[in-house]
Amino acid sequence: MVYKKHHCYQTDEQHGRCSGLGSPMALPGGLLTRGEEPVPLKSISVTLSIREFVAGVSATLNYENEEEVPLETFFVFPMDEDSAVYSFEAEIDGKKIKAELKDKRKAHSIYESALSNRRQAFLLEEDRYSRDVFCCNVGNLHPGSKVALTLKYVQELPLEADGTLRYVLPAVLNPRYCRPGSSEDSCLNMKTPVVPLEELPYTFSMIATISSQHGIERIQSNCPFSPMEYLGDDKTSAQVSLTEGHKFDRDVELLIYYREKHTPSVAVEMGQAKDNPVDGLMKDPSVMVCFYPNIPEVESPVICGEFVFLMDRSGSMHCPISKQDKSQLRIEAAKETLILLLKSLPIGCYFNVYGFGTSYEAFFPNSVKYTQQTMEEALRRVQLMRADLGGTEILTPLQIIYGEPSIPGHPLQLFIFTDGEVTDTFSVINEVRRNRTKHRCFSFGIGEGASTSLIKGIARVAGGTSEFITGKARMQSKALSALKRALQPAVEDISVSWDLPRGLSAKMLSPEQTVLYRGQRLIIYALLSGTMPPADATGEVCLKYMLQGKSFENRVTFSLQPKPDDNFTIHRLAAKSFLQTKDMGFRDTPAKDKKDVLKVSIDCGVISSQTAFIAVNKSLNKPVQGPLARRDVPRPILFGAASMIPRFYGGAHSKPSSSYSPPASQPTRTNHYPSVSYQQDDYKPCRPMISKEMCALVFGDNHLVQLISLQNADGSWYPDENLAGILGRSLEDLLAAIPVKDANSSSWATVLAMVWLHSNAKQMKCEWELLEKKARTWIRIHAASIMQELVKAAIAFTKSSVDPAIFAL
Repeated sequence: MVYKKHHCYQTDEQHGRCSGLGSPMALPGGLLTRGEEPVPLKSISVTLSIREFVAGVSATLNYENEEEVPLETFFVFPMDEDSAVYSFEAEIDGKKIKAELKDKRKAHSIYESALSNRRQAFLLEEDRYSRDVFCCNVGNLHPGSKVALTLKYVQELPLEADGTLRYVLPAVLNPRYCRPGSSEDSCLNMKTPVVPLEELPYTFSMIATISSQHGIERIQSNCPFSPMEYLGDDKTSAQVSLTEGHKFDRDVELLIYYREKHTPSVAVEMGQAKDNPVDGLMKDPSVMVCFYPNIPEVESPVICGEFVFLMDRSGSMHCPISKQDKSQLRIEAAKETLILLLKSLPIGCYFNVYGFGTSYEAFFPNSVKYTQQTMEEALRRVQLMRADLGGTEILTPLQIIYGEPSIPGHPLQLFIFTDGEVTDTFSVINEVRRNRTKHRCFSFGIGEGASTSLIKGIARVAGGTSEFITGKARMQSKALSALKRALQPAVEDISVSWDLPRGLSAKMLSPEQTVLYRGQRLIIYALLSGTMPPADATGEVCLKYMLQGKSFENRVTFSLQPKPDDNFTIHRLAAKSFLQTKDMGFRDTPAKDKKDVLKVSIDCGVISSQTAFIAVNKSLNKPVQGPLARRDVPRPILFGAASMIPRFYGGAHSKPSSSYSPPASQPTRTNHYPSVSYQQDDYKPCRPMISKEMCALVFGDNHLVQLISLQNADGSWYPDENLAGILGRSLEDLLAAIPVKDANSSSWATVLAMVWLHSNAKQMKCEWELLEKKARTWIRIHAASIMQELVKAAIAFTKSSVDPAIFAL
């Protein structure tokens, strides 16, 4: 980027630097001058079209210069990193100007030349440090003129665990933490005023049309929408619209439920061969293949691994997950999640927990074997965790984790929890990518505005999965789902083969698939080259893989007749898939890949870190007159957090007084090591050293978390006052009710705990089924012969209506 050449110069104070620490505030899309003064934004309108699992979006932002002087403006907005932006145009006073996609340096040169000649010009580009932030310059907006900026993009929609499709229109762009000396030319480095939500000067509207051959059952949203209206008797298309009065104060989320289960599909799209004789991705027909592999649920003969949990403890983690009433604080949800994860780990594995902010801390000097003693020490430290480590500096702890020696026979599984408020996301993604052969990475974005570039990027390059926790979504359930995936036996020898008519071949555009998880969708892109067969010809694509020595395959037969699409949706998505693999940022993309990135980006019209959209209004009869002025656009405050801003916003790169932040070149860590020595051999469960009052003080009235916190590392429970209190009985009554003489009291307590889980927390089974599985294994070893009697007595003792059959071993 060549920001310093812009004609409206500004001081560092005017432009602002990174805010330093995490923020509870949001930055909406807004047209900002180079000095970041406001230009009145009148309205934002979005048209969304979803077909099956692909979204097409057209977003228009309407502005009017009511001043008497011309303006140069700066527009910043968030974008999901999976979005393939393929069109940008400006409509000024009724005239449309369509931008061209060019090499970024050349686009900047054209823009600067236009401004020097007092011509109107428009520049759209990705931020150089993150793929989910876009910047737009509008030069020489003359007095009294109106401008409508429209961009279009297509995007694959992620599939939730229950088969729901999730679409998110990003609205929240939180200030992001900068490492000293880095990212100083990011468009995120701005300091703008904040205002209450009710004072935002613009309106927002959205209309969504959804269509699917599977039929549409319902549509849900975190924002108020009109009732769903079917557009036909077959209920395969429907429409909803955002109700009036909505302020763009949160990400707009739609959950789409189809009537039928998703099935494998193949779509073939016509290329531009007739209109574009030049070689490139747009020339030939493109193919989009969607598999839903039916991977069986099998037990791994040996469960092992090193599980490292990297938890964000920056100041912004003290904010609620969402604006909804009674939304849990991010740090509290993180602590509950860690308790569940620690209780669900398998015997024999190794683990460690890191907290990071401006500095970072580790629970143990190195990963330790999972025993009763190490688990209890980790739980004690979890209870003491606070959002008190300053800014979101994630790169240094990652480097330390990767620098630790590997444990033979225990592959590293890394779980990262963060609100994603990091400016230089490409540096973090590249660090994870360099170490991708050492581990798998599972990432979790917490709260509104978490960086999709960071969260999705680190999981994609390291063969893991990514999740976002917003609204009413529970971090706990999503984290446990990821742990189940990490514990799955590895799927091996994954391959894709094609059976096509003679003279026709498929060239894969998607990267080689190395990881498959149960319940996961797999999308593959390819180009068809050669002689296209008659209209009635078919082809076949086959996905093969091995699981525990057994071979599996999924085959799909499809028509080879390509269908036209004016937007070339599949070609654009294929290009985006390719770019996500090769494009590692404006600064960090290897030289050998830059050429390919630039060619694919320009050929397909899909923006990348190496390209930018540029347009110049050449129809003006005379240059724009007068000096350029600057205006600020305010930001809304989320969560009613005006009083919290000083707590999170010191000066740029401010550091908490309680922690030392080492230079990036000399990473060190603040280890608060336990004073006890850890035995790496087998252990015996001991009586928990926590009183009933202390248990209630630490976990409040959350009986589920209380019960889980009492479980031993081997899966058993100990009969004590805490367990009795959760069951609503006295310890004397509990012990007197043991149905079998001389039975192990821990067996009785364990069965009581299992019955309570099924009776009182059935709706949260996904969060406790792994630790209950450990309990079943323990019972099978220690009390299998009396299990039936224990279950019947436990059901009677707790007055439960649970079916005893579900406890069959």
